[in-house]
Amino acid sequence: MDPATRRHGALTLHPAELIARTRDGEPLSDAEVDALVAGIAGGGLSDAQVGAWAMAARVRGLSAPERARLTGAMARSGRTLEWRGLPGPVLDKHSTGGVGDKVSLLLAPVVAACGGCVPMISGRGLGHTGGTLDKLEAIPGYDVAPDLDRLRAVVAEAGCAIVGAGPDLAPADRRLYAVRDATATVDSEPLIVASILSKKLAAGLDALVLDVKAGSGAFLPGRDAARSLARALVAVARDNGLACSALLTDMDQVLGRAAGNALEVGEAVAALTGEGDERLVEVTLALAAELLALGGIADGRAAAERALASGAAAERLGRMVAALGGPADLVEVPWRHIPRAPLQRPAAPAAAGVVTAIDVRAVGLAIVELGGGRAREDAAVDPAVGLTEVARVGEAVGERPLALVHARDEVAAQRAVARLQAAFAVGDEAPPAVPLVEAVDG
Repeated sequence: MDPATRRHGALTLHPAELIARTRDGEPLSDAEVDALVAGIAGGGLSDAQVGAWAMAARVRGLSAPERARLTGAMARSGRTLEWRGLPGPVLDKHSTGGVGDKVSLLLAPVVAACGGCVPMISGRGLGHTGGTLDKLEAIPGYDVAPDLDRLRAVVAEAGCAIVGAGPDLAPADRRLYAVRDATATVDSEPLIVASILSKKLAAGLDALVLDVKAGSGAFLPGRDAARSLARALVAVARDNGLACSALLTDMDQVLGRAAGNALEVGEAVAALTGEGDERLVEVTLALAAELLALGGIADGRAAAERALASGAAAERLGRMVAALGGPADLVEVPWRHIPRAPLQRPAAPAAAGVVTAIDVRAVGLAIVELGGGRAREDAAVDPAVGLTEVARVGEAVGERPLALVHARDEVAAQRAVARLQAAFAVGDEAPPAVPLVEAVDG
């Protein structure tokens, strides 16, 4: 029997029937969802059938039980990790992505220094958003794809390891995402939820905190859409037995002062050694406090603050980097190891004034155009290019630039300057402040 074919009462449901039922808004049973996922992961469904079902789900949506079952079945489509003998709860965080978002590089060692164990499965950047693995690959020698034995050893020794998902972790998601990318169904809320959480469930976590971005640089710019996604993620995670909560964080501004892979590594190290941008540090501490509470670690916010102030978190980052093949003294002398672009050019505003708004997506695309991101998954990334000294909403510009561009050549630098001038609105008065962090109830 075809792996996507199962009994439904007295009838045998073929793939076209499963697709038709989702198209018509008729919920699938647990067994039918399992059959669908088996067909996606095992090849029993063609790309055309997977794409047709994804479009049906995108247009019609899925019921709450279908969302939960789809996510769990995708998590079980490959290897599920187990963690034994660790000294603390197994904790992780996921961000929906933004520009300048290097929180993972701070949060993992902070949580490790507070007693959590953090096997963080991260991804690469696509479109205008940066990816944690791309940042880590700016560190010479760092292995983003260790085998499972090495991953376990690093988590046990350093308390944290930030790596990519192996090919046997939620393979159904890998295939479904590739088809969604080709069929204009990436923005389907139930499929976003299943994609994010299937890998986290397969990672064998005790608790997960979600950083859902809202604003012009976010995957879902609108705050209502971001809240809806956050609530859906929390509900499906809990339905699958994973302790979870979410925070909505602002992406109407670049997070921190740097954007670009090596530059963000440098900023993360600075934040861990007492020179952190206050917005970046606040988002990190808020997420860390939430995650530590989920993991049963008392006094999470105060513990996270102590881990930063004492240098314990920086020490954990250094141990993680060294254990995964990077330089042992990265924390002490980061710029001895991570690459720098040969040119730096200030992006001056057209007229002096106060920054009133930023099109953060356009800022991210300026970095992509410099070579710091990829327009397609197989494109190469230049780790050295990007921006520093990025201005915030409400700050005066004129004497100071909108940002400092780091580029390979003059042509690329001036193109980025022009993009930034178009992305920043400058006027006379600062707009009302937008909340940096907002709690989202489940």
